[in-house]
Amino acid sequence: MAKGTNDVPKLYIEAVQTVSPMTVTDERRARKVLAMDDLLVSGIILKCRLHVLLYYNNASEDDSGWFFAGWSRESLARALSEQQPLLAGRLRRVEDGDGELEIVSNDSGVRLIEARIAMTLSSFLELKGKEREETEAQLVSWTDVAEQNPQFSPLFYIQVTNFQCRGYSIGISCSLLLADLLVVENFLSSWAIIHRNIVSNINGSRKPLFHLPNLKTHLSSPTAIISSIPSKCFGQTLHFRVTAEDATLDRSETFNSLALLCVEESESKLAIRMTSEFYLFVKESFEVIEVEKCANRGLTRQQLSLKSKITCADWDDLGAKEVAFRDGNKPLHVSYWMGSTCPIGVVMAIQSPNEATLGINILVSVPNASEL
Repeated sequence: MAKGTNDVPKLYIEAVQTVSPMTVTDERRARKVLAMDDLLVSGIILKCRLHVLLYYNNASEDDSGWFFAGWSRESLARALSEQQPLLAGRLRRVEDGDGELEIVSNDSGVRLIEARIAMTLSSFLELKGKEREETEAQLVSWTDVAEQNPQFSPLFYIQVTNFQCRGYSIGISCSLLLADLLVVENFLSSWAIIHRNIVSNINGSRKPLFHLPNLKTHLSSPTAIISSIPSKCFGQTLHFRVTAEDATLDRSETFNSLALLCVEESESKLAIRMTSEFYLFVKESFEVIEVEKCANRGLTRQQLSLKSKITCADWDDLGAKEVAFRDGNKPLHVSYWMGSTCPIGVVMAIQSPNEATLGINILVSVPNASEL
């Protein structure tokens, strides 16, 4: 994605591939998307995604983003087969379902993009403010799901970007309809373990079969430059942790009430008034995710009829700072944010599995003040 101003360095897309699960998925699990008709028809829910961006130094002389991407063809294929084939699935219209959507694990694959950027990693990590945001936005890839034919659109993207003079980033973009698989189900950690096992069992000097610098020829087409820089759209995304006991409200009302509390807390912390409405994504089980439009009506804690504890959590609690694809090589830095092409607040509530209490992770994205 190219330079939009003189201050934003160019990013060159070198290759785009599709990685499918290593074996055919026999049990084709599905996830229903429950939403009001206007959200389904407008396609708004198809534009929301979670981004996770990890930065690494080269672990050794024979390590680079090119090596990582090459070995990822195998490790990612295994991780999708063994851990979460739904990430390689697609949305489709439910037959005789009046436009309803579901995600099915049909092995269509995830996108793997290899790129390089015209700056060093150390220079990038020193950037601040808007320049940092605009540059960082280039390090993830995403294309909104097609509204008319969603079955052709990937829901999961990985962009591996090589910096000058060593260092690379791994940018993850995942539809919010599947983001719980990253946040709670720890797909990234599982993938990293598989990747480490593969690279530890090879001769250190051997290059992967899909090592892009070896595959390119002088007769290849010129390096592509994607001309638009995707805006983060949201000012900040905050992470809250909720532990509640003795819930007396019905499930949907509980999530709605807690989401409103977290919105109020976000507005207070960021000193920004969010829009009068926001979209709430609620994942209670693997099989169903619900999306609704909620009014930001300023609910108070006293109005809740359940005992709850809400804390502003550290993003590091989600575990990405421990994700090492090479032994001992943990990320130098990790960024998270939720994005959308719609300038409206988005909240995602994800219930943690296997807990006696109502343990919930809530992510709140507040639009930039200029977009409200």
